[in-house]
Amino acid sequence: MLRLEHLRRGSLVRGVVPGQNVTVLDVRWHGSACVELTYKDEVGNPGNTLLYRDDESRLELVTGSYLCSFAGDGHLFRLAAEAERIRLAYLFDPYLAVHTSRIEALPHQITAVYGEMLPRQPLRFLLADDPGAGKTIMTGLLLKELLIRGDLCRCLIVCPGSLAEQWQDELQFRFQLPFELVTHEGIESACTGNFFAERDLLICRLDQLSRNEDLQAKLRLTDWDIIVVDEAHKMSASFTGGEVKVTKRYRLGQLLGSICRHFLLLTATPHNGKEEDFQLFMALLDADRFEGRFRDVVHQTDVSDLMRRMVKEKLVKFDGTPLFPERRAYTVTYRLSDLEAALYAQVTEYVREEMNRAERLAQAGDKKRGNTVGFALQTLQRRLASSPEAIYQSV
Repeated sequence: MLRLEHLRRGSLVRGVVPGQNVTVLDVRWHGSACVELTYKDEVGNPGNTLLYRDDESRLELVTGSYLCSFAGDGHLFRLAAEAERIRLAYLFDPYLAVHTSRIEALPHQITAVYGEMLPRQPLRFLLADDPGAGKTIMTGLLLKELLIRGDLCRCLIVCPGSLAEQWQDELQFRFQLPFELVTHEGIESACTGNFFAERDLLICRLDQLSRNEDLQAKLRLTDWDIIVVDEAHKMSASFTGGEVKVTKRYRLGQLLGSICRHFLLLTATPHNGKEEDFQLFMALLDADRFEGRFRDVVHQTDVSDLMRRMVKEKLVKFDGTPLFPERRAYTVTYRLSDLEAALYAQVTEYVREEMNRAERLAQAGDKKRGNTVGFALQTLQRRLASSPEAIYQSV
């Protein structure tokens, strides 16, 4: 039984409409024994009726219903909403790849990925920070962030052969990215005949691709979301005698740039001192802008929209301290002991005599052997200057 005085806006009441619960929208009294009730049923249809004292016996206030009212404690609601926000916060983390990887990212790495590369769509970029800046870390962060955002499915990394296993280990351990190496066995066992089309995350050796036209033909039939090239300065071309001399590696770079949406080049030495060669290198990223014969006025332009280079002196930690200690070069003088002086004189005399013999070999036509002997003698002299233990191990 529910008295008419207990009808309130937002209350859920049973007995007004047969077989349904209704939500009270408004209550208006007519005297002391009759109310005009405005309500909506479970479907949402509005209704209006008069209720009298005799109807109180069939009215019942419903509790624990799924329908809600706004009569609860606002502070408790805010507390529950804040708890839910904290529980889901990781889904909206703008640096999610940083916080879900086994790394301690540095400021320049975060700005490179989230400030320079991610905003560029499509990405055609040259990352040319000094050695030790962590270009592998930045690449891994970029790949994982693109993967999380649903912008990456297929990725190919091209690097020198000596670095292939290192790339695979770093990406697996630090970023949980399961890249496979392109091997002869994998190529031969491909079900479709095209190993590149069957795998989404691959690491391939630079010269393995540049020297094999069959592999390039298969690669040309595929498309990639992003291709990353490490030690990209090896894909060089040069102006010689007014003509462009293109290497096989450079032609590979042109192919790679044509089959991907994002193209990232990594190198610590992007410029060899010749502006015309640098122009050809940048043409791998933007052929329309840098293609053609080099002209000083046209091609010596700002390339900050295509590359970033930070030297070691500018790399700092979050507290502002330098990442690398300041390098100070100075000459230290010291006196050799009698035994050290005698050893130095004897080795120097030996190197001088053998160097003359190497020159005679070269003059006699055996230039290759002469150069090899000369290089070994130079190394021996340098090890002597290093320490007595080093020259002892050499002889």
